[in-house]
Amino acid sequence: MKTKNNLEKIALFAGLSDSQLEKLESIAIPRDLVKGEQIFISGEEAKGFYSVASGKVKIYRESLSGKEQIIHIFGTGEIFGEVPVFQGSSYPASAITLIKSTLLYFSREKFERIIREDPELAMSMLALLSGRLRQMVNHVAALSLAEVPGRLASYLLLLKSTQKSNILELDLPKGQIAAYLGTIQETLSRIFKKMSEQGLIKVERKTIEIIDEETLELIASGEEQL
Repeated sequence: MKTKNNLEKIALFAGLSDSQLEKLESIAIPRDLVKGEQIFISGEEAKGFYSVASGKVKIYRESLSGKEQIIHIFGTGEIFGEVPVFQGSSYPASAITLIKSTLLYFSREKFERIIREDPELAMSMLALLSGRLRQMVNHVAALSLAEVPGRLASYLLLLKSTQKSNILELDLPKGQIAAYLGTIQETLSRIFKKMSEQGLIKVERKTIEIIDEETLELIASGEEQL
């Protein structure tokens, strides 16, 4: 695998010079994982963070009763596990691959050394962490304030922005999407059906086509009811 080419796809490293990418390439450790392989578990000491070179990774937590709450899904070019690394603490959640994936591992010790030598990398990390915080705040707000149709509308619009297309590939089974949105699969299926009947979306198995983005935005903001 050409590690440098994969580094260029990582948002955190976008715009860095060839020499900077070469420094990062020297510490990046590729890891090939099969579907369903555990990357780390909640409470494990955070000695490094990861980037997805290819594939998909699920970040989740489990309650004492065994109920799973999906926190986020990461795809190609995204990094995860970075916050506890720089806090010097443990991972607050667990990570597992959803499909066959290739990850790049960056040890905390080696990455901190490069950051000290290159302030541009430090600024990129601050920007990424700020964006991640905003994303989590928006997700918490959506779960706590919005009705389920609003949560689903927000989720579909988020997929549109990340996939840059009105034709969306669902990144999770519907049961897991329901868990991510804080509802149950039966409720989610009813809302998908209603959105489809009203001409807002077109559903074909794991593919969703956004037909009426404007109305979805109104539902997501709470200005219109489904």
